[in-house]
Amino acid sequence: MERYETEEQQIEAIKQFWKDNGTAIIIGVVLGVGGLWSWRWYSNSQLEQKEMASVAYQQSVEKFVETEDYAPLQTFISENDASAYTDLAALIVAQQALEKDELSTAKEALSRVAKGDDAVADIAKIRLAKLHIQAEEYDQAVAQLAQVKATAFNDQVFELKGDALVAKGDFNGAEAAYSQALVELPGDINIQMKLDNIAYARAQAEAAGSQEVSQDSE
Repeated sequence: MERYETEEQQIEAIKQFWKDNGTAIIIGVVLGVGGLWSWRWYSNSQLEQKEMASVAYQQSVEKFVETEDYAPLQTFISENDASAYTDLAALIVAQQALEKDELSTAKEALSRVAKGDDAVADIAKIRLAKLHIQAEEYDQAVAQLAQVKATAFNDQVFELKGDALVAKGDFNGAEAAYSQALVELPGDINIQMKLDNIAYARAQAEAAGSQEVSQDSE
């Protein structure tokens, strides 16, 4: 570091330093303060948006309860960005649509939630898989179940996979899926019954196949 013999030399050095670097220092301070203000504004804005979404969600739920019509929830979903509130609203819409046998509306609502990457999205994927099975879209059901990430749902995933594969006629695959479900949920009577019934379902399918062959040969 350079040393100065007198105060005059120190003052001149400071003046020269400020002349050379003063503008950059001022800009740096402005940017620093501006960045801090911007971050605070962004945080406050985010909090305000969340509070507004919470109020809007509560109002839409109240209207739904009063009218038993899920249209207010659909409006809330369309007017708000993806969030925990829109996911909850979509799950309610899906449930109500199912009760009215409006499968396309239920699928649309569940598909929206299933795009997420959390446990709520996994729940939507499982419910969507059930809808696919109901609509005899077995490959879509299996594909949807394969996207479930949370291991806490493994028993449901394997059981539903077994249901889809049985309906599809893939008895070996169904047997493997039900066996995996029992590993996750040992002693479950319902799953064990489904596993035990595979032999009967296979025999029925083989008998039906033999009958068709016999009819074709006549």
